[in-house]
Amino acid sequence: METDRLLILAAKANDPARVRELIAAGGNVNAKDDIQDSAFLYAGAEGFNEVLQLTLAAGADMRSINRYGGTALIPASEHGHTETVRILIAAGVPVDHVNNLGWTAMQEAILLNNGGPNQQDVVRQLLAAGANPDIRDPEGRTALQNAERLGFTEIAALIRTR
Repeated sequence: METDRLLILAAKANDPARVRELIAAGGNVNAKDDIQDSAFLYAGAEGFNEVLQLTLAAGADMRSINRYGGTALIPASEHGHTETVRILIAAGVPVDHVNNLGWTAMQEAILLNNGGPNQQDVVRQLLAAGANPDIRDPEGRTALQNAERLGFTEIAALIRTR
């Protein structure tokens, strides 16, 4: 449907006014394009929080997955979008979902970033939401083992003291 396609493009352009218009015109926030992005998934992955809130209010599917088999929370965690992570956790996106690469949001927050303050906050939020740091990645490592291996001492301490 053309409205759905335009909605995804408006989300990718981080254009909340246009997103609002297209939702009002019947655009489906869960409709996906040819690379499996929806307005909801893209806004979550990129930290476009105003667009994300609009998609949530319009019935975004918390269990929707992207082309990598991941929820919106996984790339938001990877990128260190702390407020987006807060929004997605509060909305009920599963914190322990494992994507096609074999990684959870916590594993991606550790493996695919720099261990800095945003990543520490993401891990703290995930732990507070009940995320399981003992889920192993395809290499058989836990989040703690990966944090230690990468020298992310602050994240390792957060996991140890959960």
